[in-house]
Amino acid sequence: MRIFFLAAEAAPFAKVGGLGDVVGSLPWALARRNPQDDVRLVLPLHPTIDARRWGLSPLTAFTVAHRNGPITAEIYATEHRGLPVYFVTGVPVLAVPGVYSPDPHADAVKYAFFSLAALALARYLDWPPDIIHAHDWHTALAVHALALRRSHDAFFAHTRTVLTVHNLPYMGAPAPLLLDAFGLPPAPPESGLPEWARTMPLPLGLAAADAITTVSPTYAREILTPAFGHGLEAFLRTRRDRLVGILNGLDTDLWNPATDPALDVRYTATTLGLRERNAEALRAEVGLPKPEGRVPLIGLVSRLTPQKGVDVVADALRLLADFPWQAVLLGTGEPHLEDALRRLEADFPNRVRAVLRYDDGLARRIYAGADMLMMPSRYEPCGLAQMIAMRYGAVPVATETGGLADTVRDVDLSRKSTGFLLPEATPKALAFALRRGFAVFANRRRWQALQQRGMAEDFSWQKPAQAYARLYAHLLSQPLMQ
Repeated sequence: MRIFFLAAEAAPFAKVGGLGDVVGSLPWALARRNPQDDVRLVLPLHPTIDARRWGLSPLTAFTVAHRNGPITAEIYATEHRGLPVYFVTGVPVLAVPGVYSPDPHADAVKYAFFSLAALALARYLDWPPDIIHAHDWHTALAVHALALRRSHDAFFAHTRTVLTVHNLPYMGAPAPLLLDAFGLPPAPPESGLPEWARTMPLPLGLAAADAITTVSPTYAREILTPAFGHGLEAFLRTRRDRLVGILNGLDTDLWNPATDPALDVRYTATTLGLRERNAEALRAEVGLPKPEGRVPLIGLVSRLTPQKGVDVVADALRLLADFPWQAVLLGTGEPHLEDALRRLEADFPNRVRAVLRYDDGLARRIYAGADMLMMPSRYEPCGLAQMIAMRYGAVPVATETGGLADTVRDVDLSRKSTGFLLPEATPKALAFALRRGFAVFANRRRWQALQQRGMAEDFSWQKPAQAYARLYAHLLSQPLMQ
């Protein structure tokens, strides 16, 4: 089977968020599962990518048609962990200094160009894919363009498309003029898309894809409702037969407390007592005083946005002022949320440290040293932090939504519990869930059993890779859907 992955980011080459983690792991998991499959990845050659570091070699150049004249696409190639990886550059890619631009128009041009160049690359390689697996709005126009060509282009006649939605609200800006400039029509009324969505990249891809996946089963159900569908819920219900939720996996080699070089002390589920030394080191690193007695240490590792529920954190902890606890809060994001965490630290100088930056090493030490990890998200398509937390022995306190609901089993609901779920992202709900955590934390034996159950969970890519392989095989066994 020939599988062509298209994405805006993939670790280790370029990573901004969870998309980079997923695309940085899934293609390799599929290749390991079945070495006979030919899996390849295409990425933009963002200016932030160091071509020398990754051994990129020039492969070819061709043009992408545009109303104002053809645009040259230069292709570079390398091999990483046994897989071919291709990089596309050209004026639209170079015009954006990073992976993404604050200018929606610049991003729209960049990713329209990239999507069409990726299809042209397959033709240059004389390598007709069986599956094109595109991710999020950035590559959705490749799915749209291929659907337009497939009926009269023998090269792509048998190619099936899969579009994975990592975060539905991010659809790409409406771009009727851009579509026209690249020779792409909008979706017709009979597509079922609402009129406002017929020139937006992600909806165009959703209308054209042979299969739509989300990154957790619960999120696949949630986006069919008005609360999570962002105006596309009625359309998505008409595509229910093409929609499946497949939970993301975790790179268990990258995230392993037994081998993680960022930790002060490495440990396993059978040497969990060593973990307390990481808590001591974490407190010392951020300047929290050592408490008297056994006091729960609460962590937060997050983008500071309302989606992540960070706006309820400070008020929730204030509601718990009469309880003993300490907290280390790491992240960067919206200024008013950063200010709220600064004020919380100022009001609780011996109990709170707000570290307002991106810091991968400190994040790992929080996972390895905190007793609980807060994730009060308003929605969470999948989430990786709760999986990492459990693997490192930090107990998640999370909203019952999306992938959080699929990965965390609540203490009150299951003998196989792994964490604490809150029904909604409010200060009272988070404070109550933390109080439930404090009650279990007081019983050392019960708490350690809770930690060990989380550490025993299998969050590897093995099961998701099997699910994607089954989906691909099913698509290839069926007639093309219209």
